[in-house]
Amino acid sequence: MIIRNGLVFGEDGLYTSKDIFIEGGRIVSDKEGLSDRTSIDASGLKVIPGLIDIHSHGAAGYDFSDGSKKGLVEILKYQKSQGITSYCPTSMSLPEQMLMKAFKTAADLEKDEKNARIVGINMEGPFLDVVKKGAHRAEYIKKPDIEMFKKCNEISGNQIKIVTLAPDIKGGEKFIEELQNQVVIALGHTEADYETCIHGLKKGANHITHLYNAMLPLGHREPGLVGAAFDCENCTVELIGDGVHVHPSVVRMTFQLFGSKRVILVSDSMRATGMENGKYDLGGQTVVVENGKATLTDGTIAGSAVNLFTCVKRVISMGVPEGMALLAATRNPAKRIGIYHDTGSLTAGKRADIVLTDQNLNVLEVL
Repeated sequence: MIIRNGLVFGEDGLYTSKDIFIEGGRIVSDKEGLSDRTSIDASGLKVIPGLIDIHSHGAAGYDFSDGSKKGLVEILKYQKSQGITSYCPTSMSLPEQMLMKAFKTAADLEKDEKNARIVGINMEGPFLDVVKKGAHRAEYIKKPDIEMFKKCNEISGNQIKIVTLAPDIKGGEKFIEELQNQVVIALGHTEADYETCIHGLKKGANHITHLYNAMLPLGHREPGLVGAAFDCENCTVELIGDGVHVHPSVVRMTFQLFGSKRVILVSDSMRATGMENGKYDLGGQTVVVENGKATLTDGTIAGSAVNLFTCVKRVISMGVPEGMALLAATRNPAKRIGIYHDTGSLTAGKRADIVLTDQNLNVLEVL
């Protein structure tokens, strides 16, 4: 297949008018030897890599933590339709057996190219600080448990790519030391101070779960986790771009502070994404969705009700350069979870995870 005359988004964050050649589901360097010379005229269109959401609990009425194969398929189907081609289903804090059931569902799922691909699992709970639990249920939160993580990872088919840890909880340092080479360890859901957080990052953690949310605010004398993340150059930070979790001014500031290589846009979406306003469930708690905002009955923000592509467009509307926003949803997450050799940009040898959009980034076709 040949995609002709499109504006192709490059690894440098710029668009170039050129053709893309595809053979066997992979991008190739030229048209020589193409068995399929079907052509798509992309004149006037943008050609971008499929987005990669590494933090999303669900969509289309389903949640990964339900442990439902049918539900997970529907989530993946929805994501692909919205231009998200690679996906990390994300768990909540739940009893061990419920988590094991969800993780096994991901391991047993048959691949279907019509849907988004599972490229890893994000284990957000239960190793959190109950004081900063956010939308997680307090009774399911527990101290870092290395053996529990290993069991969950094994039943998932070793697909857990990210695990969130509160570094101020007893056992956190040992957890980081033992598992840092097996999984991306993210700090989050914590009231830890700067010193505790910087210690955890120097020990081997290298990622931050939804920056600003469920942590101490950045203070000029007490910078907390935000300041620690900034001071560690190998640390990436998630940013929920729905316009609800983080103020537009802080979104713009974050891209300036952390630059084009360290910010990863995520949706943190829950089952109400793609659905109407109403009441939904998240980790056994009632969530009310109204005018695009999802909250628990006590007013706590409970994930988002929008997909990652919507997040990209919203942060662009806030003043973030388009190239930076797209890199934060393609290249950066791919690099963080170790799949950039396979996807995340439109270069020869990689999967043909391609989205065609109009000039305003409205999705027209997902290949």
